[in-house]
Amino acid sequence: MLRNVAAVLLEGVHPFELGLMCEVFGLDRSDDGLPVHDFAVASAEGPWLRTHAGFTIGVEHGLERLAEADLVAVPAGGGYVNRPYPEPLLAALRDAVDRGARVLSVCTGAFVLGAAGLLDGRRCTTHWRHAAELARRHPRALVDPDVLYVDDGPVITAAGTAAGIDACLHLVRQEYGSEVANTIARRMVVPPHRDGGQAQYIDRPLPRSRCDTVGEVLDWMERHLDREITVEQLAVRAHMSPRTFARRFQQETGTTPYRWLLRQRVLLAQELLEATDDTVDAIAGRAGFGNAAALRHHFLRTLGTTPNAYRRTFRGPLRGVA
Repeated sequence: MLRNVAAVLLEGVHPFELGLMCEVFGLDRSDDGLPVHDFAVASAEGPWLRTHAGFTIGVEHGLERLAEADLVAVPAGGGYVNRPYPEPLLAALRDAVDRGARVLSVCTGAFVLGAAGLLDGRRCTTHWRHAAELARRHPRALVDPDVLYVDDGPVITAAGTAAGIDACLHLVRQEYGSEVANTIARRMVVPPHRDGGQAQYIDRPLPRSRCDTVGEVLDWMERHLDREITVEQLAVRAHMSPRTFARRFQQETGTTPYRWLLRQRVLLAQELLEATDDTVDAIAGRAGFGNAAALRHHFLRTLGTTPNAYRRTFRGPLRGVA
C-alpha cells in the first residue's frame, strides 16, 4: 500500500510542484475518512535550498529518508534540463525502484529520472516545451509529448504543473479507488480526471521561416481555409507540377500540404471556439471541415479532446458577466 511518501528536492525547486505533492499526500484528511500518509521532504543538496521563486526553505531530511518511502516524488526545478545531478541521488532513485517503490516526476523532474536511467525502455512524458530535449538526452526513453501523464510500471511521469495533480490523483485512484480520489479532488477544487492531453495546450506555430517558394501559396491557403483545396490547385498557383510542388512544400515546411492545411484548420477552430459564440457546426464550416462530425474527428485525433470540451476549458468569461 502507498503509506510512505518522500518528495526529494534540489536547488531551484519549483514551489508549486512541491506544493501539489504536499497537498495530495501531506495533508491529514482523516476527518473525511481519507487515508493518511507518512509524508516527508528530503534534500539532495543540503539542509537549505533556494527555490525557483527566490525564497529559501529548510529541509529536515537527507537522502536517507528515501530508503523507507513507498513513493519517491521529484518535483520540477529551474535549470533541471541542463544541470548535473548528484550521484547519491541517482543511486537512491535506482535503489527505490529495485526494492519495489514507485517514483514520480513532475515536469522537468523527468530529467532527474532520465539521468538515473529509469526512463530507458519506458514510456514517459514531460512538459511539451522540453519533450524534444528529453528524447535527445535519453534516446532509449519513449517520450510521449502529448499526454498529461504516463504510468509505466513503477515509474510515473507527469507533464507541466497541473498535470502533476492529475498524476498524483491517478496514484490515489489506483491505491484506494475512485471514491477516495474524487473526495480529495473535491477538497482541492480540481477535476478528479481531465479529458485530453497536452496537445490541447501546446502553442504550435507552423514553420514559415524557410518558405521561400511556397510562402505566397501558404498565405493564400490561410485566407481560404473554408474552401476545398487540392494539391493540383496549389501547384497551379505556384507555377509548378503537382509532384514538384509537393516535394518543395515538404522541404520548406517539414510536412505535407494536407497535414499543413489540417493543422491550420484546427488552429482556426480553436480560435473560434475560444473567442466566438458560433455553434460547432458553424465553426466547422468556417474552418473548412464541412460539418461538426468531421471537426470532432480531427479535433480528437489532433488534440485528444472534443470541440465542446475544449471550449469549456479555454472559453473566456461570458459577455456581460463580471
